[in-house]
Amino acid sequence: MTQPEPRPPHAGPPLVRTERHGRVLVVRMCREQKRNAVDRQLADALDEAFNLLEDDPELWAGVLTGSGGVFSAGSDLASLGDYTTERGGEYGLIRRRRRKPLIAAVEGPALGGGLELVLACDLVVAATTARFGLPEVRLGLVATCAGLFRGPRALPVNLARELILTGDPIDAVRGHAAGLVNRLTEEGGALAEALALAERICANAPTAVQESLAAVDRWLSAADDLGWQATRDATDAVLASQDHQEGIAAFLEKRPPRWTGR
Repeated sequence: MTQPEPRPPHAGPPLVRTERHGRVLVVRMCREQKRNAVDRQLADALDEAFNLLEDDPELWAGVLTGSGGVFSAGSDLASLGDYTTERGGEYGLIRRRRRKPLIAAVEGPALGGGLELVLACDLVVAATTARFGLPEVRLGLVATCAGLFRGPRALPVNLARELILTGDPIDAVRGHAAGLVNRLTEEGGALAEALALAERICANAPTAVQESLAAVDRWLSAADDLGWQATRDATDAVLASQDHQEGIAAFLEKRPPRWTGR
């Protein structure tokens, strides 16, 4: 059997920084020059961090955050979809089976896959600078990392449709009013508030917390197979269209797209 080629190690500063705060692991995306867009290397680094969270019995909760005033701009288009990991699926998180609570601490944009990372978390703390959106349709794409079914699960259906069909983002205040955001803070305060929320969770019995989370997730994910199949069907149809090619070309050429509906 042919063995896969080993991936070259990432050179330069770490793409993900982890910090222990007692029982809480903070996972910080640090690809600031690309607005924390996820490529192969960042996905692998996130996967490693979430493996640590799940496997270390001394850690009882996690916080995912960004850097440089940005949570995440989603997928790096140059990665061509190469950001899937063995345990976590896309971005090291999207399909991960977790038992420990994970809180998203959002400052600035969480767009496309960035919002899908947020939707993969259990709780959300956001600063007033946060923006949440699924802009894929502007590029002739669809949200492929569970946004098409986790969005309507986390938000009122009509608001989820608005995000999906217009590509326009909503701000943190509207996200809080709609129930997506658990705690709203001033600029720069999301991480501290997320840590406080995580520590509140860690004051409880870890087995009870983990079993409760697993039970909720088991119920919520009962229709996920249908959601993933519907997403694959939509993705296949879009990838076969001329508009998909036009959307990518227009983005790279920094011009308005010329849609044909074909």
